[in-house]
Amino acid sequence: MAELRTEEEQLEAIKRWWKENGLSLIAGVAIAIAAVVGWNTWQNYQDNQAEAASMRYQQLVNMAGGDALAEDGIAEAHALVAEIVDNHERSLYADLARLIEARLAVSQGDLDAARDTLDGLIASSRREYVQGLARLRLARLQVATDDAESALDTLARDIPAPLAAQQADVRGDALHALGRDDEARQAWQEALATAEQRDQPIYGIQLKLDDLGVEEATL
Repeated sequence: MAELRTEEEQLEAIKRWWKENGLSLIAGVAIAIAAVVGWNTWQNYQDNQAEAASMRYQQLVNMAGGDALAEDGIAEAHALVAEIVDNHERSLYADLARLIEARLAVSQGDLDAARDTLDGLIASSRREYVQGLARLRLARLQVATDDAESALDTLARDIPAPLAAQQADVRGDALHALGRDDEARQAWQEALATAEQRDQPIYGIQLKLDDLGVEEATL
């Protein structure tokens, strides 16, 4: 009988424990299951979003890759940029779409719009490399619009090391536009040396040096 009472007491203890803790245990398991399901659902959603952004961006690249776009094609490209930015704002594709938007604006002769797009991208992007690309393009635009001093200021900001050769190249363009040819020569030679060191192709700089009367860059 003592053994039976012990078993009965154990059963009652289990019942009491379950009554006191069962609901919270079930709730905890349910929350854990929901978390796993929710994470998987979120991951699937993210994957689908990334795939959609990639497809739309590739469509934009194909559309904007030609030498010239008709008026309706330009309008369609701008609409596609807006769609990518609106639906995938934090993605790399949105940043790259803005770079294409700036190029489209330049092709239309709307340099103010191109400048505004690049300024906005520099301010909003969380990616240093994209910011560097945008600064290089903004500086080129500033040189082309006789604002070489501003180009030098733009190039003085943080630009990632992999873009150092292009940075020196554009700095040389800005200095040459300001009539500071000795400094321009040094910048272009630096661009050539950096490109060779990093094994990066860079074109047109030797022609610029030749125009300054330099037979060969000193590397």
